[in-house]
Amino acid sequence: MESLLRNKWKSTAASIWIQCSGGAIYTFGIYSSILKLSQSYDQFTLDTVSVFKDIGANCFVGYFFIWASVVGLIGRPPVPVMCLFMLLAAHAQTFFNTANVGFLGLGGAVLIQVYSSICQGNPAVFILILAVTPTLISLLFVPLVRISGTSSVDDKKNVFSYFALIIAAYLMVVIIFENVFVLPTPVRIVIFVILLPLLASPFGIEAKAHQSCLMYDLEPIPVNKCCDVQGRGEYHEIPGGPEGTNAVDLSSGEYLSDEQDHDIDFDLWRAMFTTNFWLLFIAMICGMGSSMATINNISQIGESLGYSTVERSSLVALWSIWNFLGRFGAGFLSDIMLHKGWARPLFMVITLEALTFGHLIVASGSHGNLYKGSIVVNICYGSQWLLMPTITAEVFGIRHMGTIFNAIAMASPIGSYIFSVRIIGFIYVKMATGEDKSCHGTRCFMLSFLVMASVAFVGSLVAFALFIRTGKFYGRIVLQRLGHAF
Repeated sequence: MESLLRNKWKSTAASIWIQCSGGAIYTFGIYSSILKLSQSYDQFTLDTVSVFKDIGANCFVGYFFIWASVVGLIGRPPVPVMCLFMLLAAHAQTFFNTANVGFLGLGGAVLIQVYSSICQGNPAVFILILAVTPTLISLLFVPLVRISGTSSVDDKKNVFSYFALIIAAYLMVVIIFENVFVLPTPVRIVIFVILLPLLASPFGIEAKAHQSCLMYDLEPIPVNKCCDVQGRGEYHEIPGGPEGTNAVDLSSGEYLSDEQDHDIDFDLWRAMFTTNFWLLFIAMICGMGSSMATINNISQIGESLGYSTVERSSLVALWSIWNFLGRFGAGFLSDIMLHKGWARPLFMVITLEALTFGHLIVASGSHGNLYKGSIVVNICYGSQWLLMPTITAEVFGIRHMGTIFNAIAMASPIGSYIFSVRIIGFIYVKMATGEDKSCHGTRCFMLSFLVMASVAFVGSLVAFALFIRTGKFYGRIVLQRLGHAF
């Protein structure tokens, strides 16, 4: 019974469900309008509140109090208190990221489908669902998540990937139909009911994988043994090395840069004293920060350009899907090209350059360009969330990867504050007219996105500097390690 309830496949399936319920951070555009209206916020204040969900990046208490203030159950809280509610609402997502990065983007689209099927266009009800659903699912499935040893035998990771792509394709078709046709409530409920067995499929995959292990009498690798192997450096000869340096510890940072010649398993303190840490951090402020500012303001951008409520909801849902595909595609392509000798930071350069063009497309304000620009921005944003932790693990080692990764991830809320509040919010308020503090037309966001396009381009130059500095490291250490894995 112990092996049935607690195995690595069960842990994977449970983690997927937790992350599919944990994409609330990407659904802010669904309820931002009612939050702004009910609390009499201007755009600057709304953007300030939105930043606090990025700092946490799901807690029942936070979303419950936001819902209570929106529906009038409690009095209108001061802005700092609302910021605290938003911080509490999002504070647990960091743990979801550390455990299972890939499915978080898809989770936003799943939650928005719940909104379309159950909430009947009422954002206040959706906020209450955000308070209850992720909390219950996390409490239900967290006991099944545990650290397990692994091997390449009977590896089902590709099956889980296929399942995720099928869900993404299904949700995308549904969103397109919702934009083309007015779907009655019974049809929306049927669509949601069809989605449920798709979401349940990871547990079917888990059951088959577990049966396969029992059939071939495969013994799982003990966790402590697995960790010991991963924690120790392995010694291999690097061809062509200078005399006396052929025996090189593969966890050594000898080829990491000209100034670093110590063990690659950095702790946070040592990592922060390296140039590479700050190059990656600044690149993420430029990339993740400007992308997150777009997420926070996507509903208001659509409103200023005359998009309907359905179209704005679709933009938010599609954002989550493109975010997921960016994470999935960046990992797949960068792994392939890494085997061909392309260092992974080069893909960071490419995504930041593409992000520059995405911001320029949004800035143009032409009809339909918000869809086109958001696709580019979304894919690039998702790609960065996959590339950043992977590069962190490769450059600084896996022993303290969780700590270093989350330290660098702070670039996202810092950048979000700079671009959402100090640039987008400030310029929007200057452009707004009338008692409702709203703005209409391309002038509302054009200058902000031109600024963010320039910043994204600067970020690509910073990432290019990281690529140059780590080129020798990837050429001699990472590729050598990959060669011994086959």
